[in-house]
Formats: sequence, C-alpha cells, structure tokens
Amino acid sequence: MTGNRLFPLPDGATVCPLGQGTWRMGQSAARRQEEIRALRHGIELGMNLVDTAEMYDNEELVGEAVRPYREKVFLVSKVLPSNASYRGTKLACEHSLLRLGTEYIDLYLLHWKGCHPYEETIRAMVELRQEGKIRMWGVSNLDTADMERIVLLPGGNGCATDQVLYNLGDRGVEFDLMPWCAARRMPVMAYSPISEGRLLRHRTLVEIARRHDAPPAQIALAWTMRQPGIIAIPKAGNVTHVEDNFRSLSINLTEEDLYDLDTAFPAPIRKIPLAGW
Repeated sequence: MTGNRLFPLPDGATVCPLGQGTWRMGQSAARRQEEIRALRHGIELGMNLVDTAEMYDNEELVGEAVRPYREKVFLVSKVLPSNASYRGTKLACEHSLLRLGTEYIDLYLLHWKGCHPYEETIRAMVELRQEGKIRMWGVSNLDTADMERIVLLPGGNGCATDQVLYNLGDRGVEFDLMPWCAARRMPVMAYSPISEGRLLRHRTLVEIARRHDAPPAQIALAWTMRQPGIIAIPKAGNVTHVEDNFRSLSINLTEEDLYDLDTAFPAPIRKIPLAGW
C-alpha cells in the first residue's frame, strides 16, 4: 500500500511519508516488548523511517526493534545541542551507533539550536558522512533564518532536511520555512502531527472523520501528508495504534475537507516564531 507513496531523499533513498516516532517510548520495562512489536509491525507494513534521538534515552530499544530489518529501515537519530561541538558531535554519533547496535545512521540531525557554532557541527557531520557512519545529515527545530545561514556555510548545502513541529494546530512553518524547503527540494519532517491528541475532539475534525468513516487521528495525519515532501512521524506504542496510523495513507481528503480544515485551522498570514523546542 505504501509503494506508490514512497518519495526520494537527496541521496536517492526512498521513504514512506508516514514514519514512526519514538518520543517517550522505552520508559517502561513492562511495555518494552509491546513497543518493539509495534515498531517491527510498522516496518513490515512499509513505514520504513524510524526516528529516535540520544535525548530520548531509547536508542537501545530502537536498535533492538530494527535489527532484523536493518537494511529496509531508514534510521534517524539526533545529537543534543550541548554535544554539538565538532568533537562532541563525533563522540555523540559514536555513542548512538553503539546504543543502536548499527554501523551507520541513515540521517543524523542537530536536535535544536545551541551554543556551538554551526560551522563545527557541520564539519563533524561532513566527516561522519565521509567515514560512512552516517548517510545524510540535517537539522531539527531550526527556522528559516538559521536554515539560510546553514546552507551558505562550508558543507552546509548537504543539509538534507529540517524536522519541525507541524500539525493542523501548529501551521506557522507554512508561511516561509516550508516554501523555502520546497524551493530547495528539501523534505520537511513533521513531529507531533496530531499534536499529542489535543486536536482529536475538534468538531470539524470529528465531522470530516465521520465523512470518511475513519478516526480523527487518521484525518489529521492525512492532512499533514497531503502534499509531497512532508514526512509525518507519529508515535504508536502498540500494534493496533500502528495499524490505525497506517490506514491514514489510504485517505484522500476532498477539496471540501481541505476547505473546512483551513476554515477551522487557518493558515498563517504573517511570520510566526517557530514552535517546538
């Protein structure tokens, strides 16, 4: 079902526009095996992008989950800003590789803006790629002005993506960041695509869900993925939730649906500071 929805990343890899987030997974030993089964089921369905970070403290769990499918999986992790000096980035990546139990990370991100100069982080990213420890690098939670700075730095044009908060209730990135990325054919990764469930009782979303005979979460996910170049990474801690998310790939929103959602959740008409970290 995902085959016709795959799209290419800058190095030619293809990913499903519906990935798997893992924020707050791995916090309970009692749920560990259930969460591993959920991630593996998602991979089997075709949701081949799995997102983690050193901050999440769950790279061991993610590594165990993806190990039987490693060549099929597009694995994403992130370096904390406090570790994002030249030397710190390289050490953090080595530690992530050990915890994940893999020889390479497909996409390695700066988690958010910190005190270390971008030049140092980028130099480390470029070297990690040359060493085969990462396939691509990118950033997370950076707004347009920072993105413009990054691509002008030595090696900065290798930035592959920006991962940001994006959902029906948080549309600020549509004003300038998303058009900037689209002009450079740079995909945007959307975390919290259903706003951690806060959107799901909104009457417009509920009504559109009724039209499609689907849960509101599937409508919210379908909306996030409505245009090319957007990868949504919702979290699902059990197999049933994974299957529910997966079905959003089959939902085709109508012009009426999109109009009603734009009315209920207006697009930005001015610059809004980037939400998130």
